[in-house]
Amino acid sequence: MSKSHTGLGRGLGALLNPNFNKENLDEKVTVSPSELRKDDGESVDILVKIPVANIVPNPYQPRSNFNKTALDELKKSILENGLIQPITVRRKDGVYELISGERRLRASKEIGIKEIPAYVIKVDTKEAMVALSLIENIQREELNPIEVATAYKQLMEECNLSQEEIATKVGKERSTITNTIRLLKLSAKIQEHLINGDISSGHARALLSVDDESYQMHILEKILKDQLSVRAVEKLVKSPAKVASKKKKSNMESLSDDKIANRDIENKLRGIFGTKVMLKQKKDGTGNITIEFYSMDELERLFELFDSIGKNYS
Repeated sequence: MSKSHTGLGRGLGALLNPNFNKENLDEKVTVSPSELRKDDGESVDILVKIPVANIVPNPYQPRSNFNKTALDELKKSILENGLIQPITVRRKDGVYELISGERRLRASKEIGIKEIPAYVIKVDTKEAMVALSLIENIQREELNPIEVATAYKQLMEECNLSQEEIATKVGKERSTITNTIRLLKLSAKIQEHLINGDISSGHARALLSVDDESYQMHILEKILKDQLSVRAVEKLVKSPAKVASKKKKSNMESLSDDKIANRDIENKLRGIFGTKVMLKQKKDGTGNITIEFYSMDELERLFELFDSIGKNYS
C-alpha cells in the first residue's frame, strides 16, 4: 500500500521530545565561536561554542568512508569562510557526544581549531541517536548505499524497530527500506563496487535476483566493461541462457529443456516477488515452489502482494 511521506527533515523533534521547537537544524548560517557564548552546562536546544577536546565520537555513526580529498576541501573552506553549519551534540557523562557533523569536526581538529560552534540538544534514547545520525547523513547525501543499508539494519537490530517504523521515521516507503537492506546480501566484491560508485543501486538490486555468485561476477564484469544500463542488466538476469559466459553457456547446454524452462520461470518469479524463488518439478509434472523471506516485515510484504494479486483475479 502506497504512503505519502513528507521530507526527511520533518519531525526531527518527534524523535527527541514533544516540546522540541527550535529552528531547523539544517539551516545554514556562518558562525564564529567568538560570536557565541559558552555552554552553561544545563540549557538545551541552544547554539553555543564548546571545546573540541571535550567532544567524543558518535557510537552510532553510519558513515564508514571519509574521502580525503573532500575532507581537504572542507578544511580549506573552513579556513577561508568559517564553519557554515554547526555540529550537533548532546551532553553525556561530562562530555559532548557527537550526533552529526563528523566531517566538520575532523576538519576542525586537523586545522587546529580549539572551540567549535555546536547545537546542544537533548537526546535520551539510543533509537533517537541512531535515527538522527542516519537522517542527518541522508539529508546531506553523504552515505553510500551500503552505509544506508547497514544503518537501517542497525535500527532494526539495536533499536527493535520494524521496517514500517523505520520508513515512517526517515520518510521512505517500506519497500525502499526492504530493498536497501537486501543489498547487504551481495558479495563483498559487489558491495565494494557499489560503495565506490562503479555501479548503481539499480544495478545491485538486479544482481540480487541471480543466485549463482560466479554468474553475478560475470554480469558485474559486463557492467563495468560495457557500461551497461540498469535496464540492460535487468534483461540479462532474466535471460541467463542467452548472456552467460562460455563456461556458463556450456553448462546450460548440458541441461534438459525442462530444467532450462524451470530456471526461466524461477527468474520471472524472482522479478515479481523481489526475493529468491525455487521451483522443483517431478517427472509426473507435479512439484513445488519455494519463496524465501528474510524477516517478518518481508513476509508481510509478500502477503500484501498475494492479496493484491488475488483481488486482481477475483
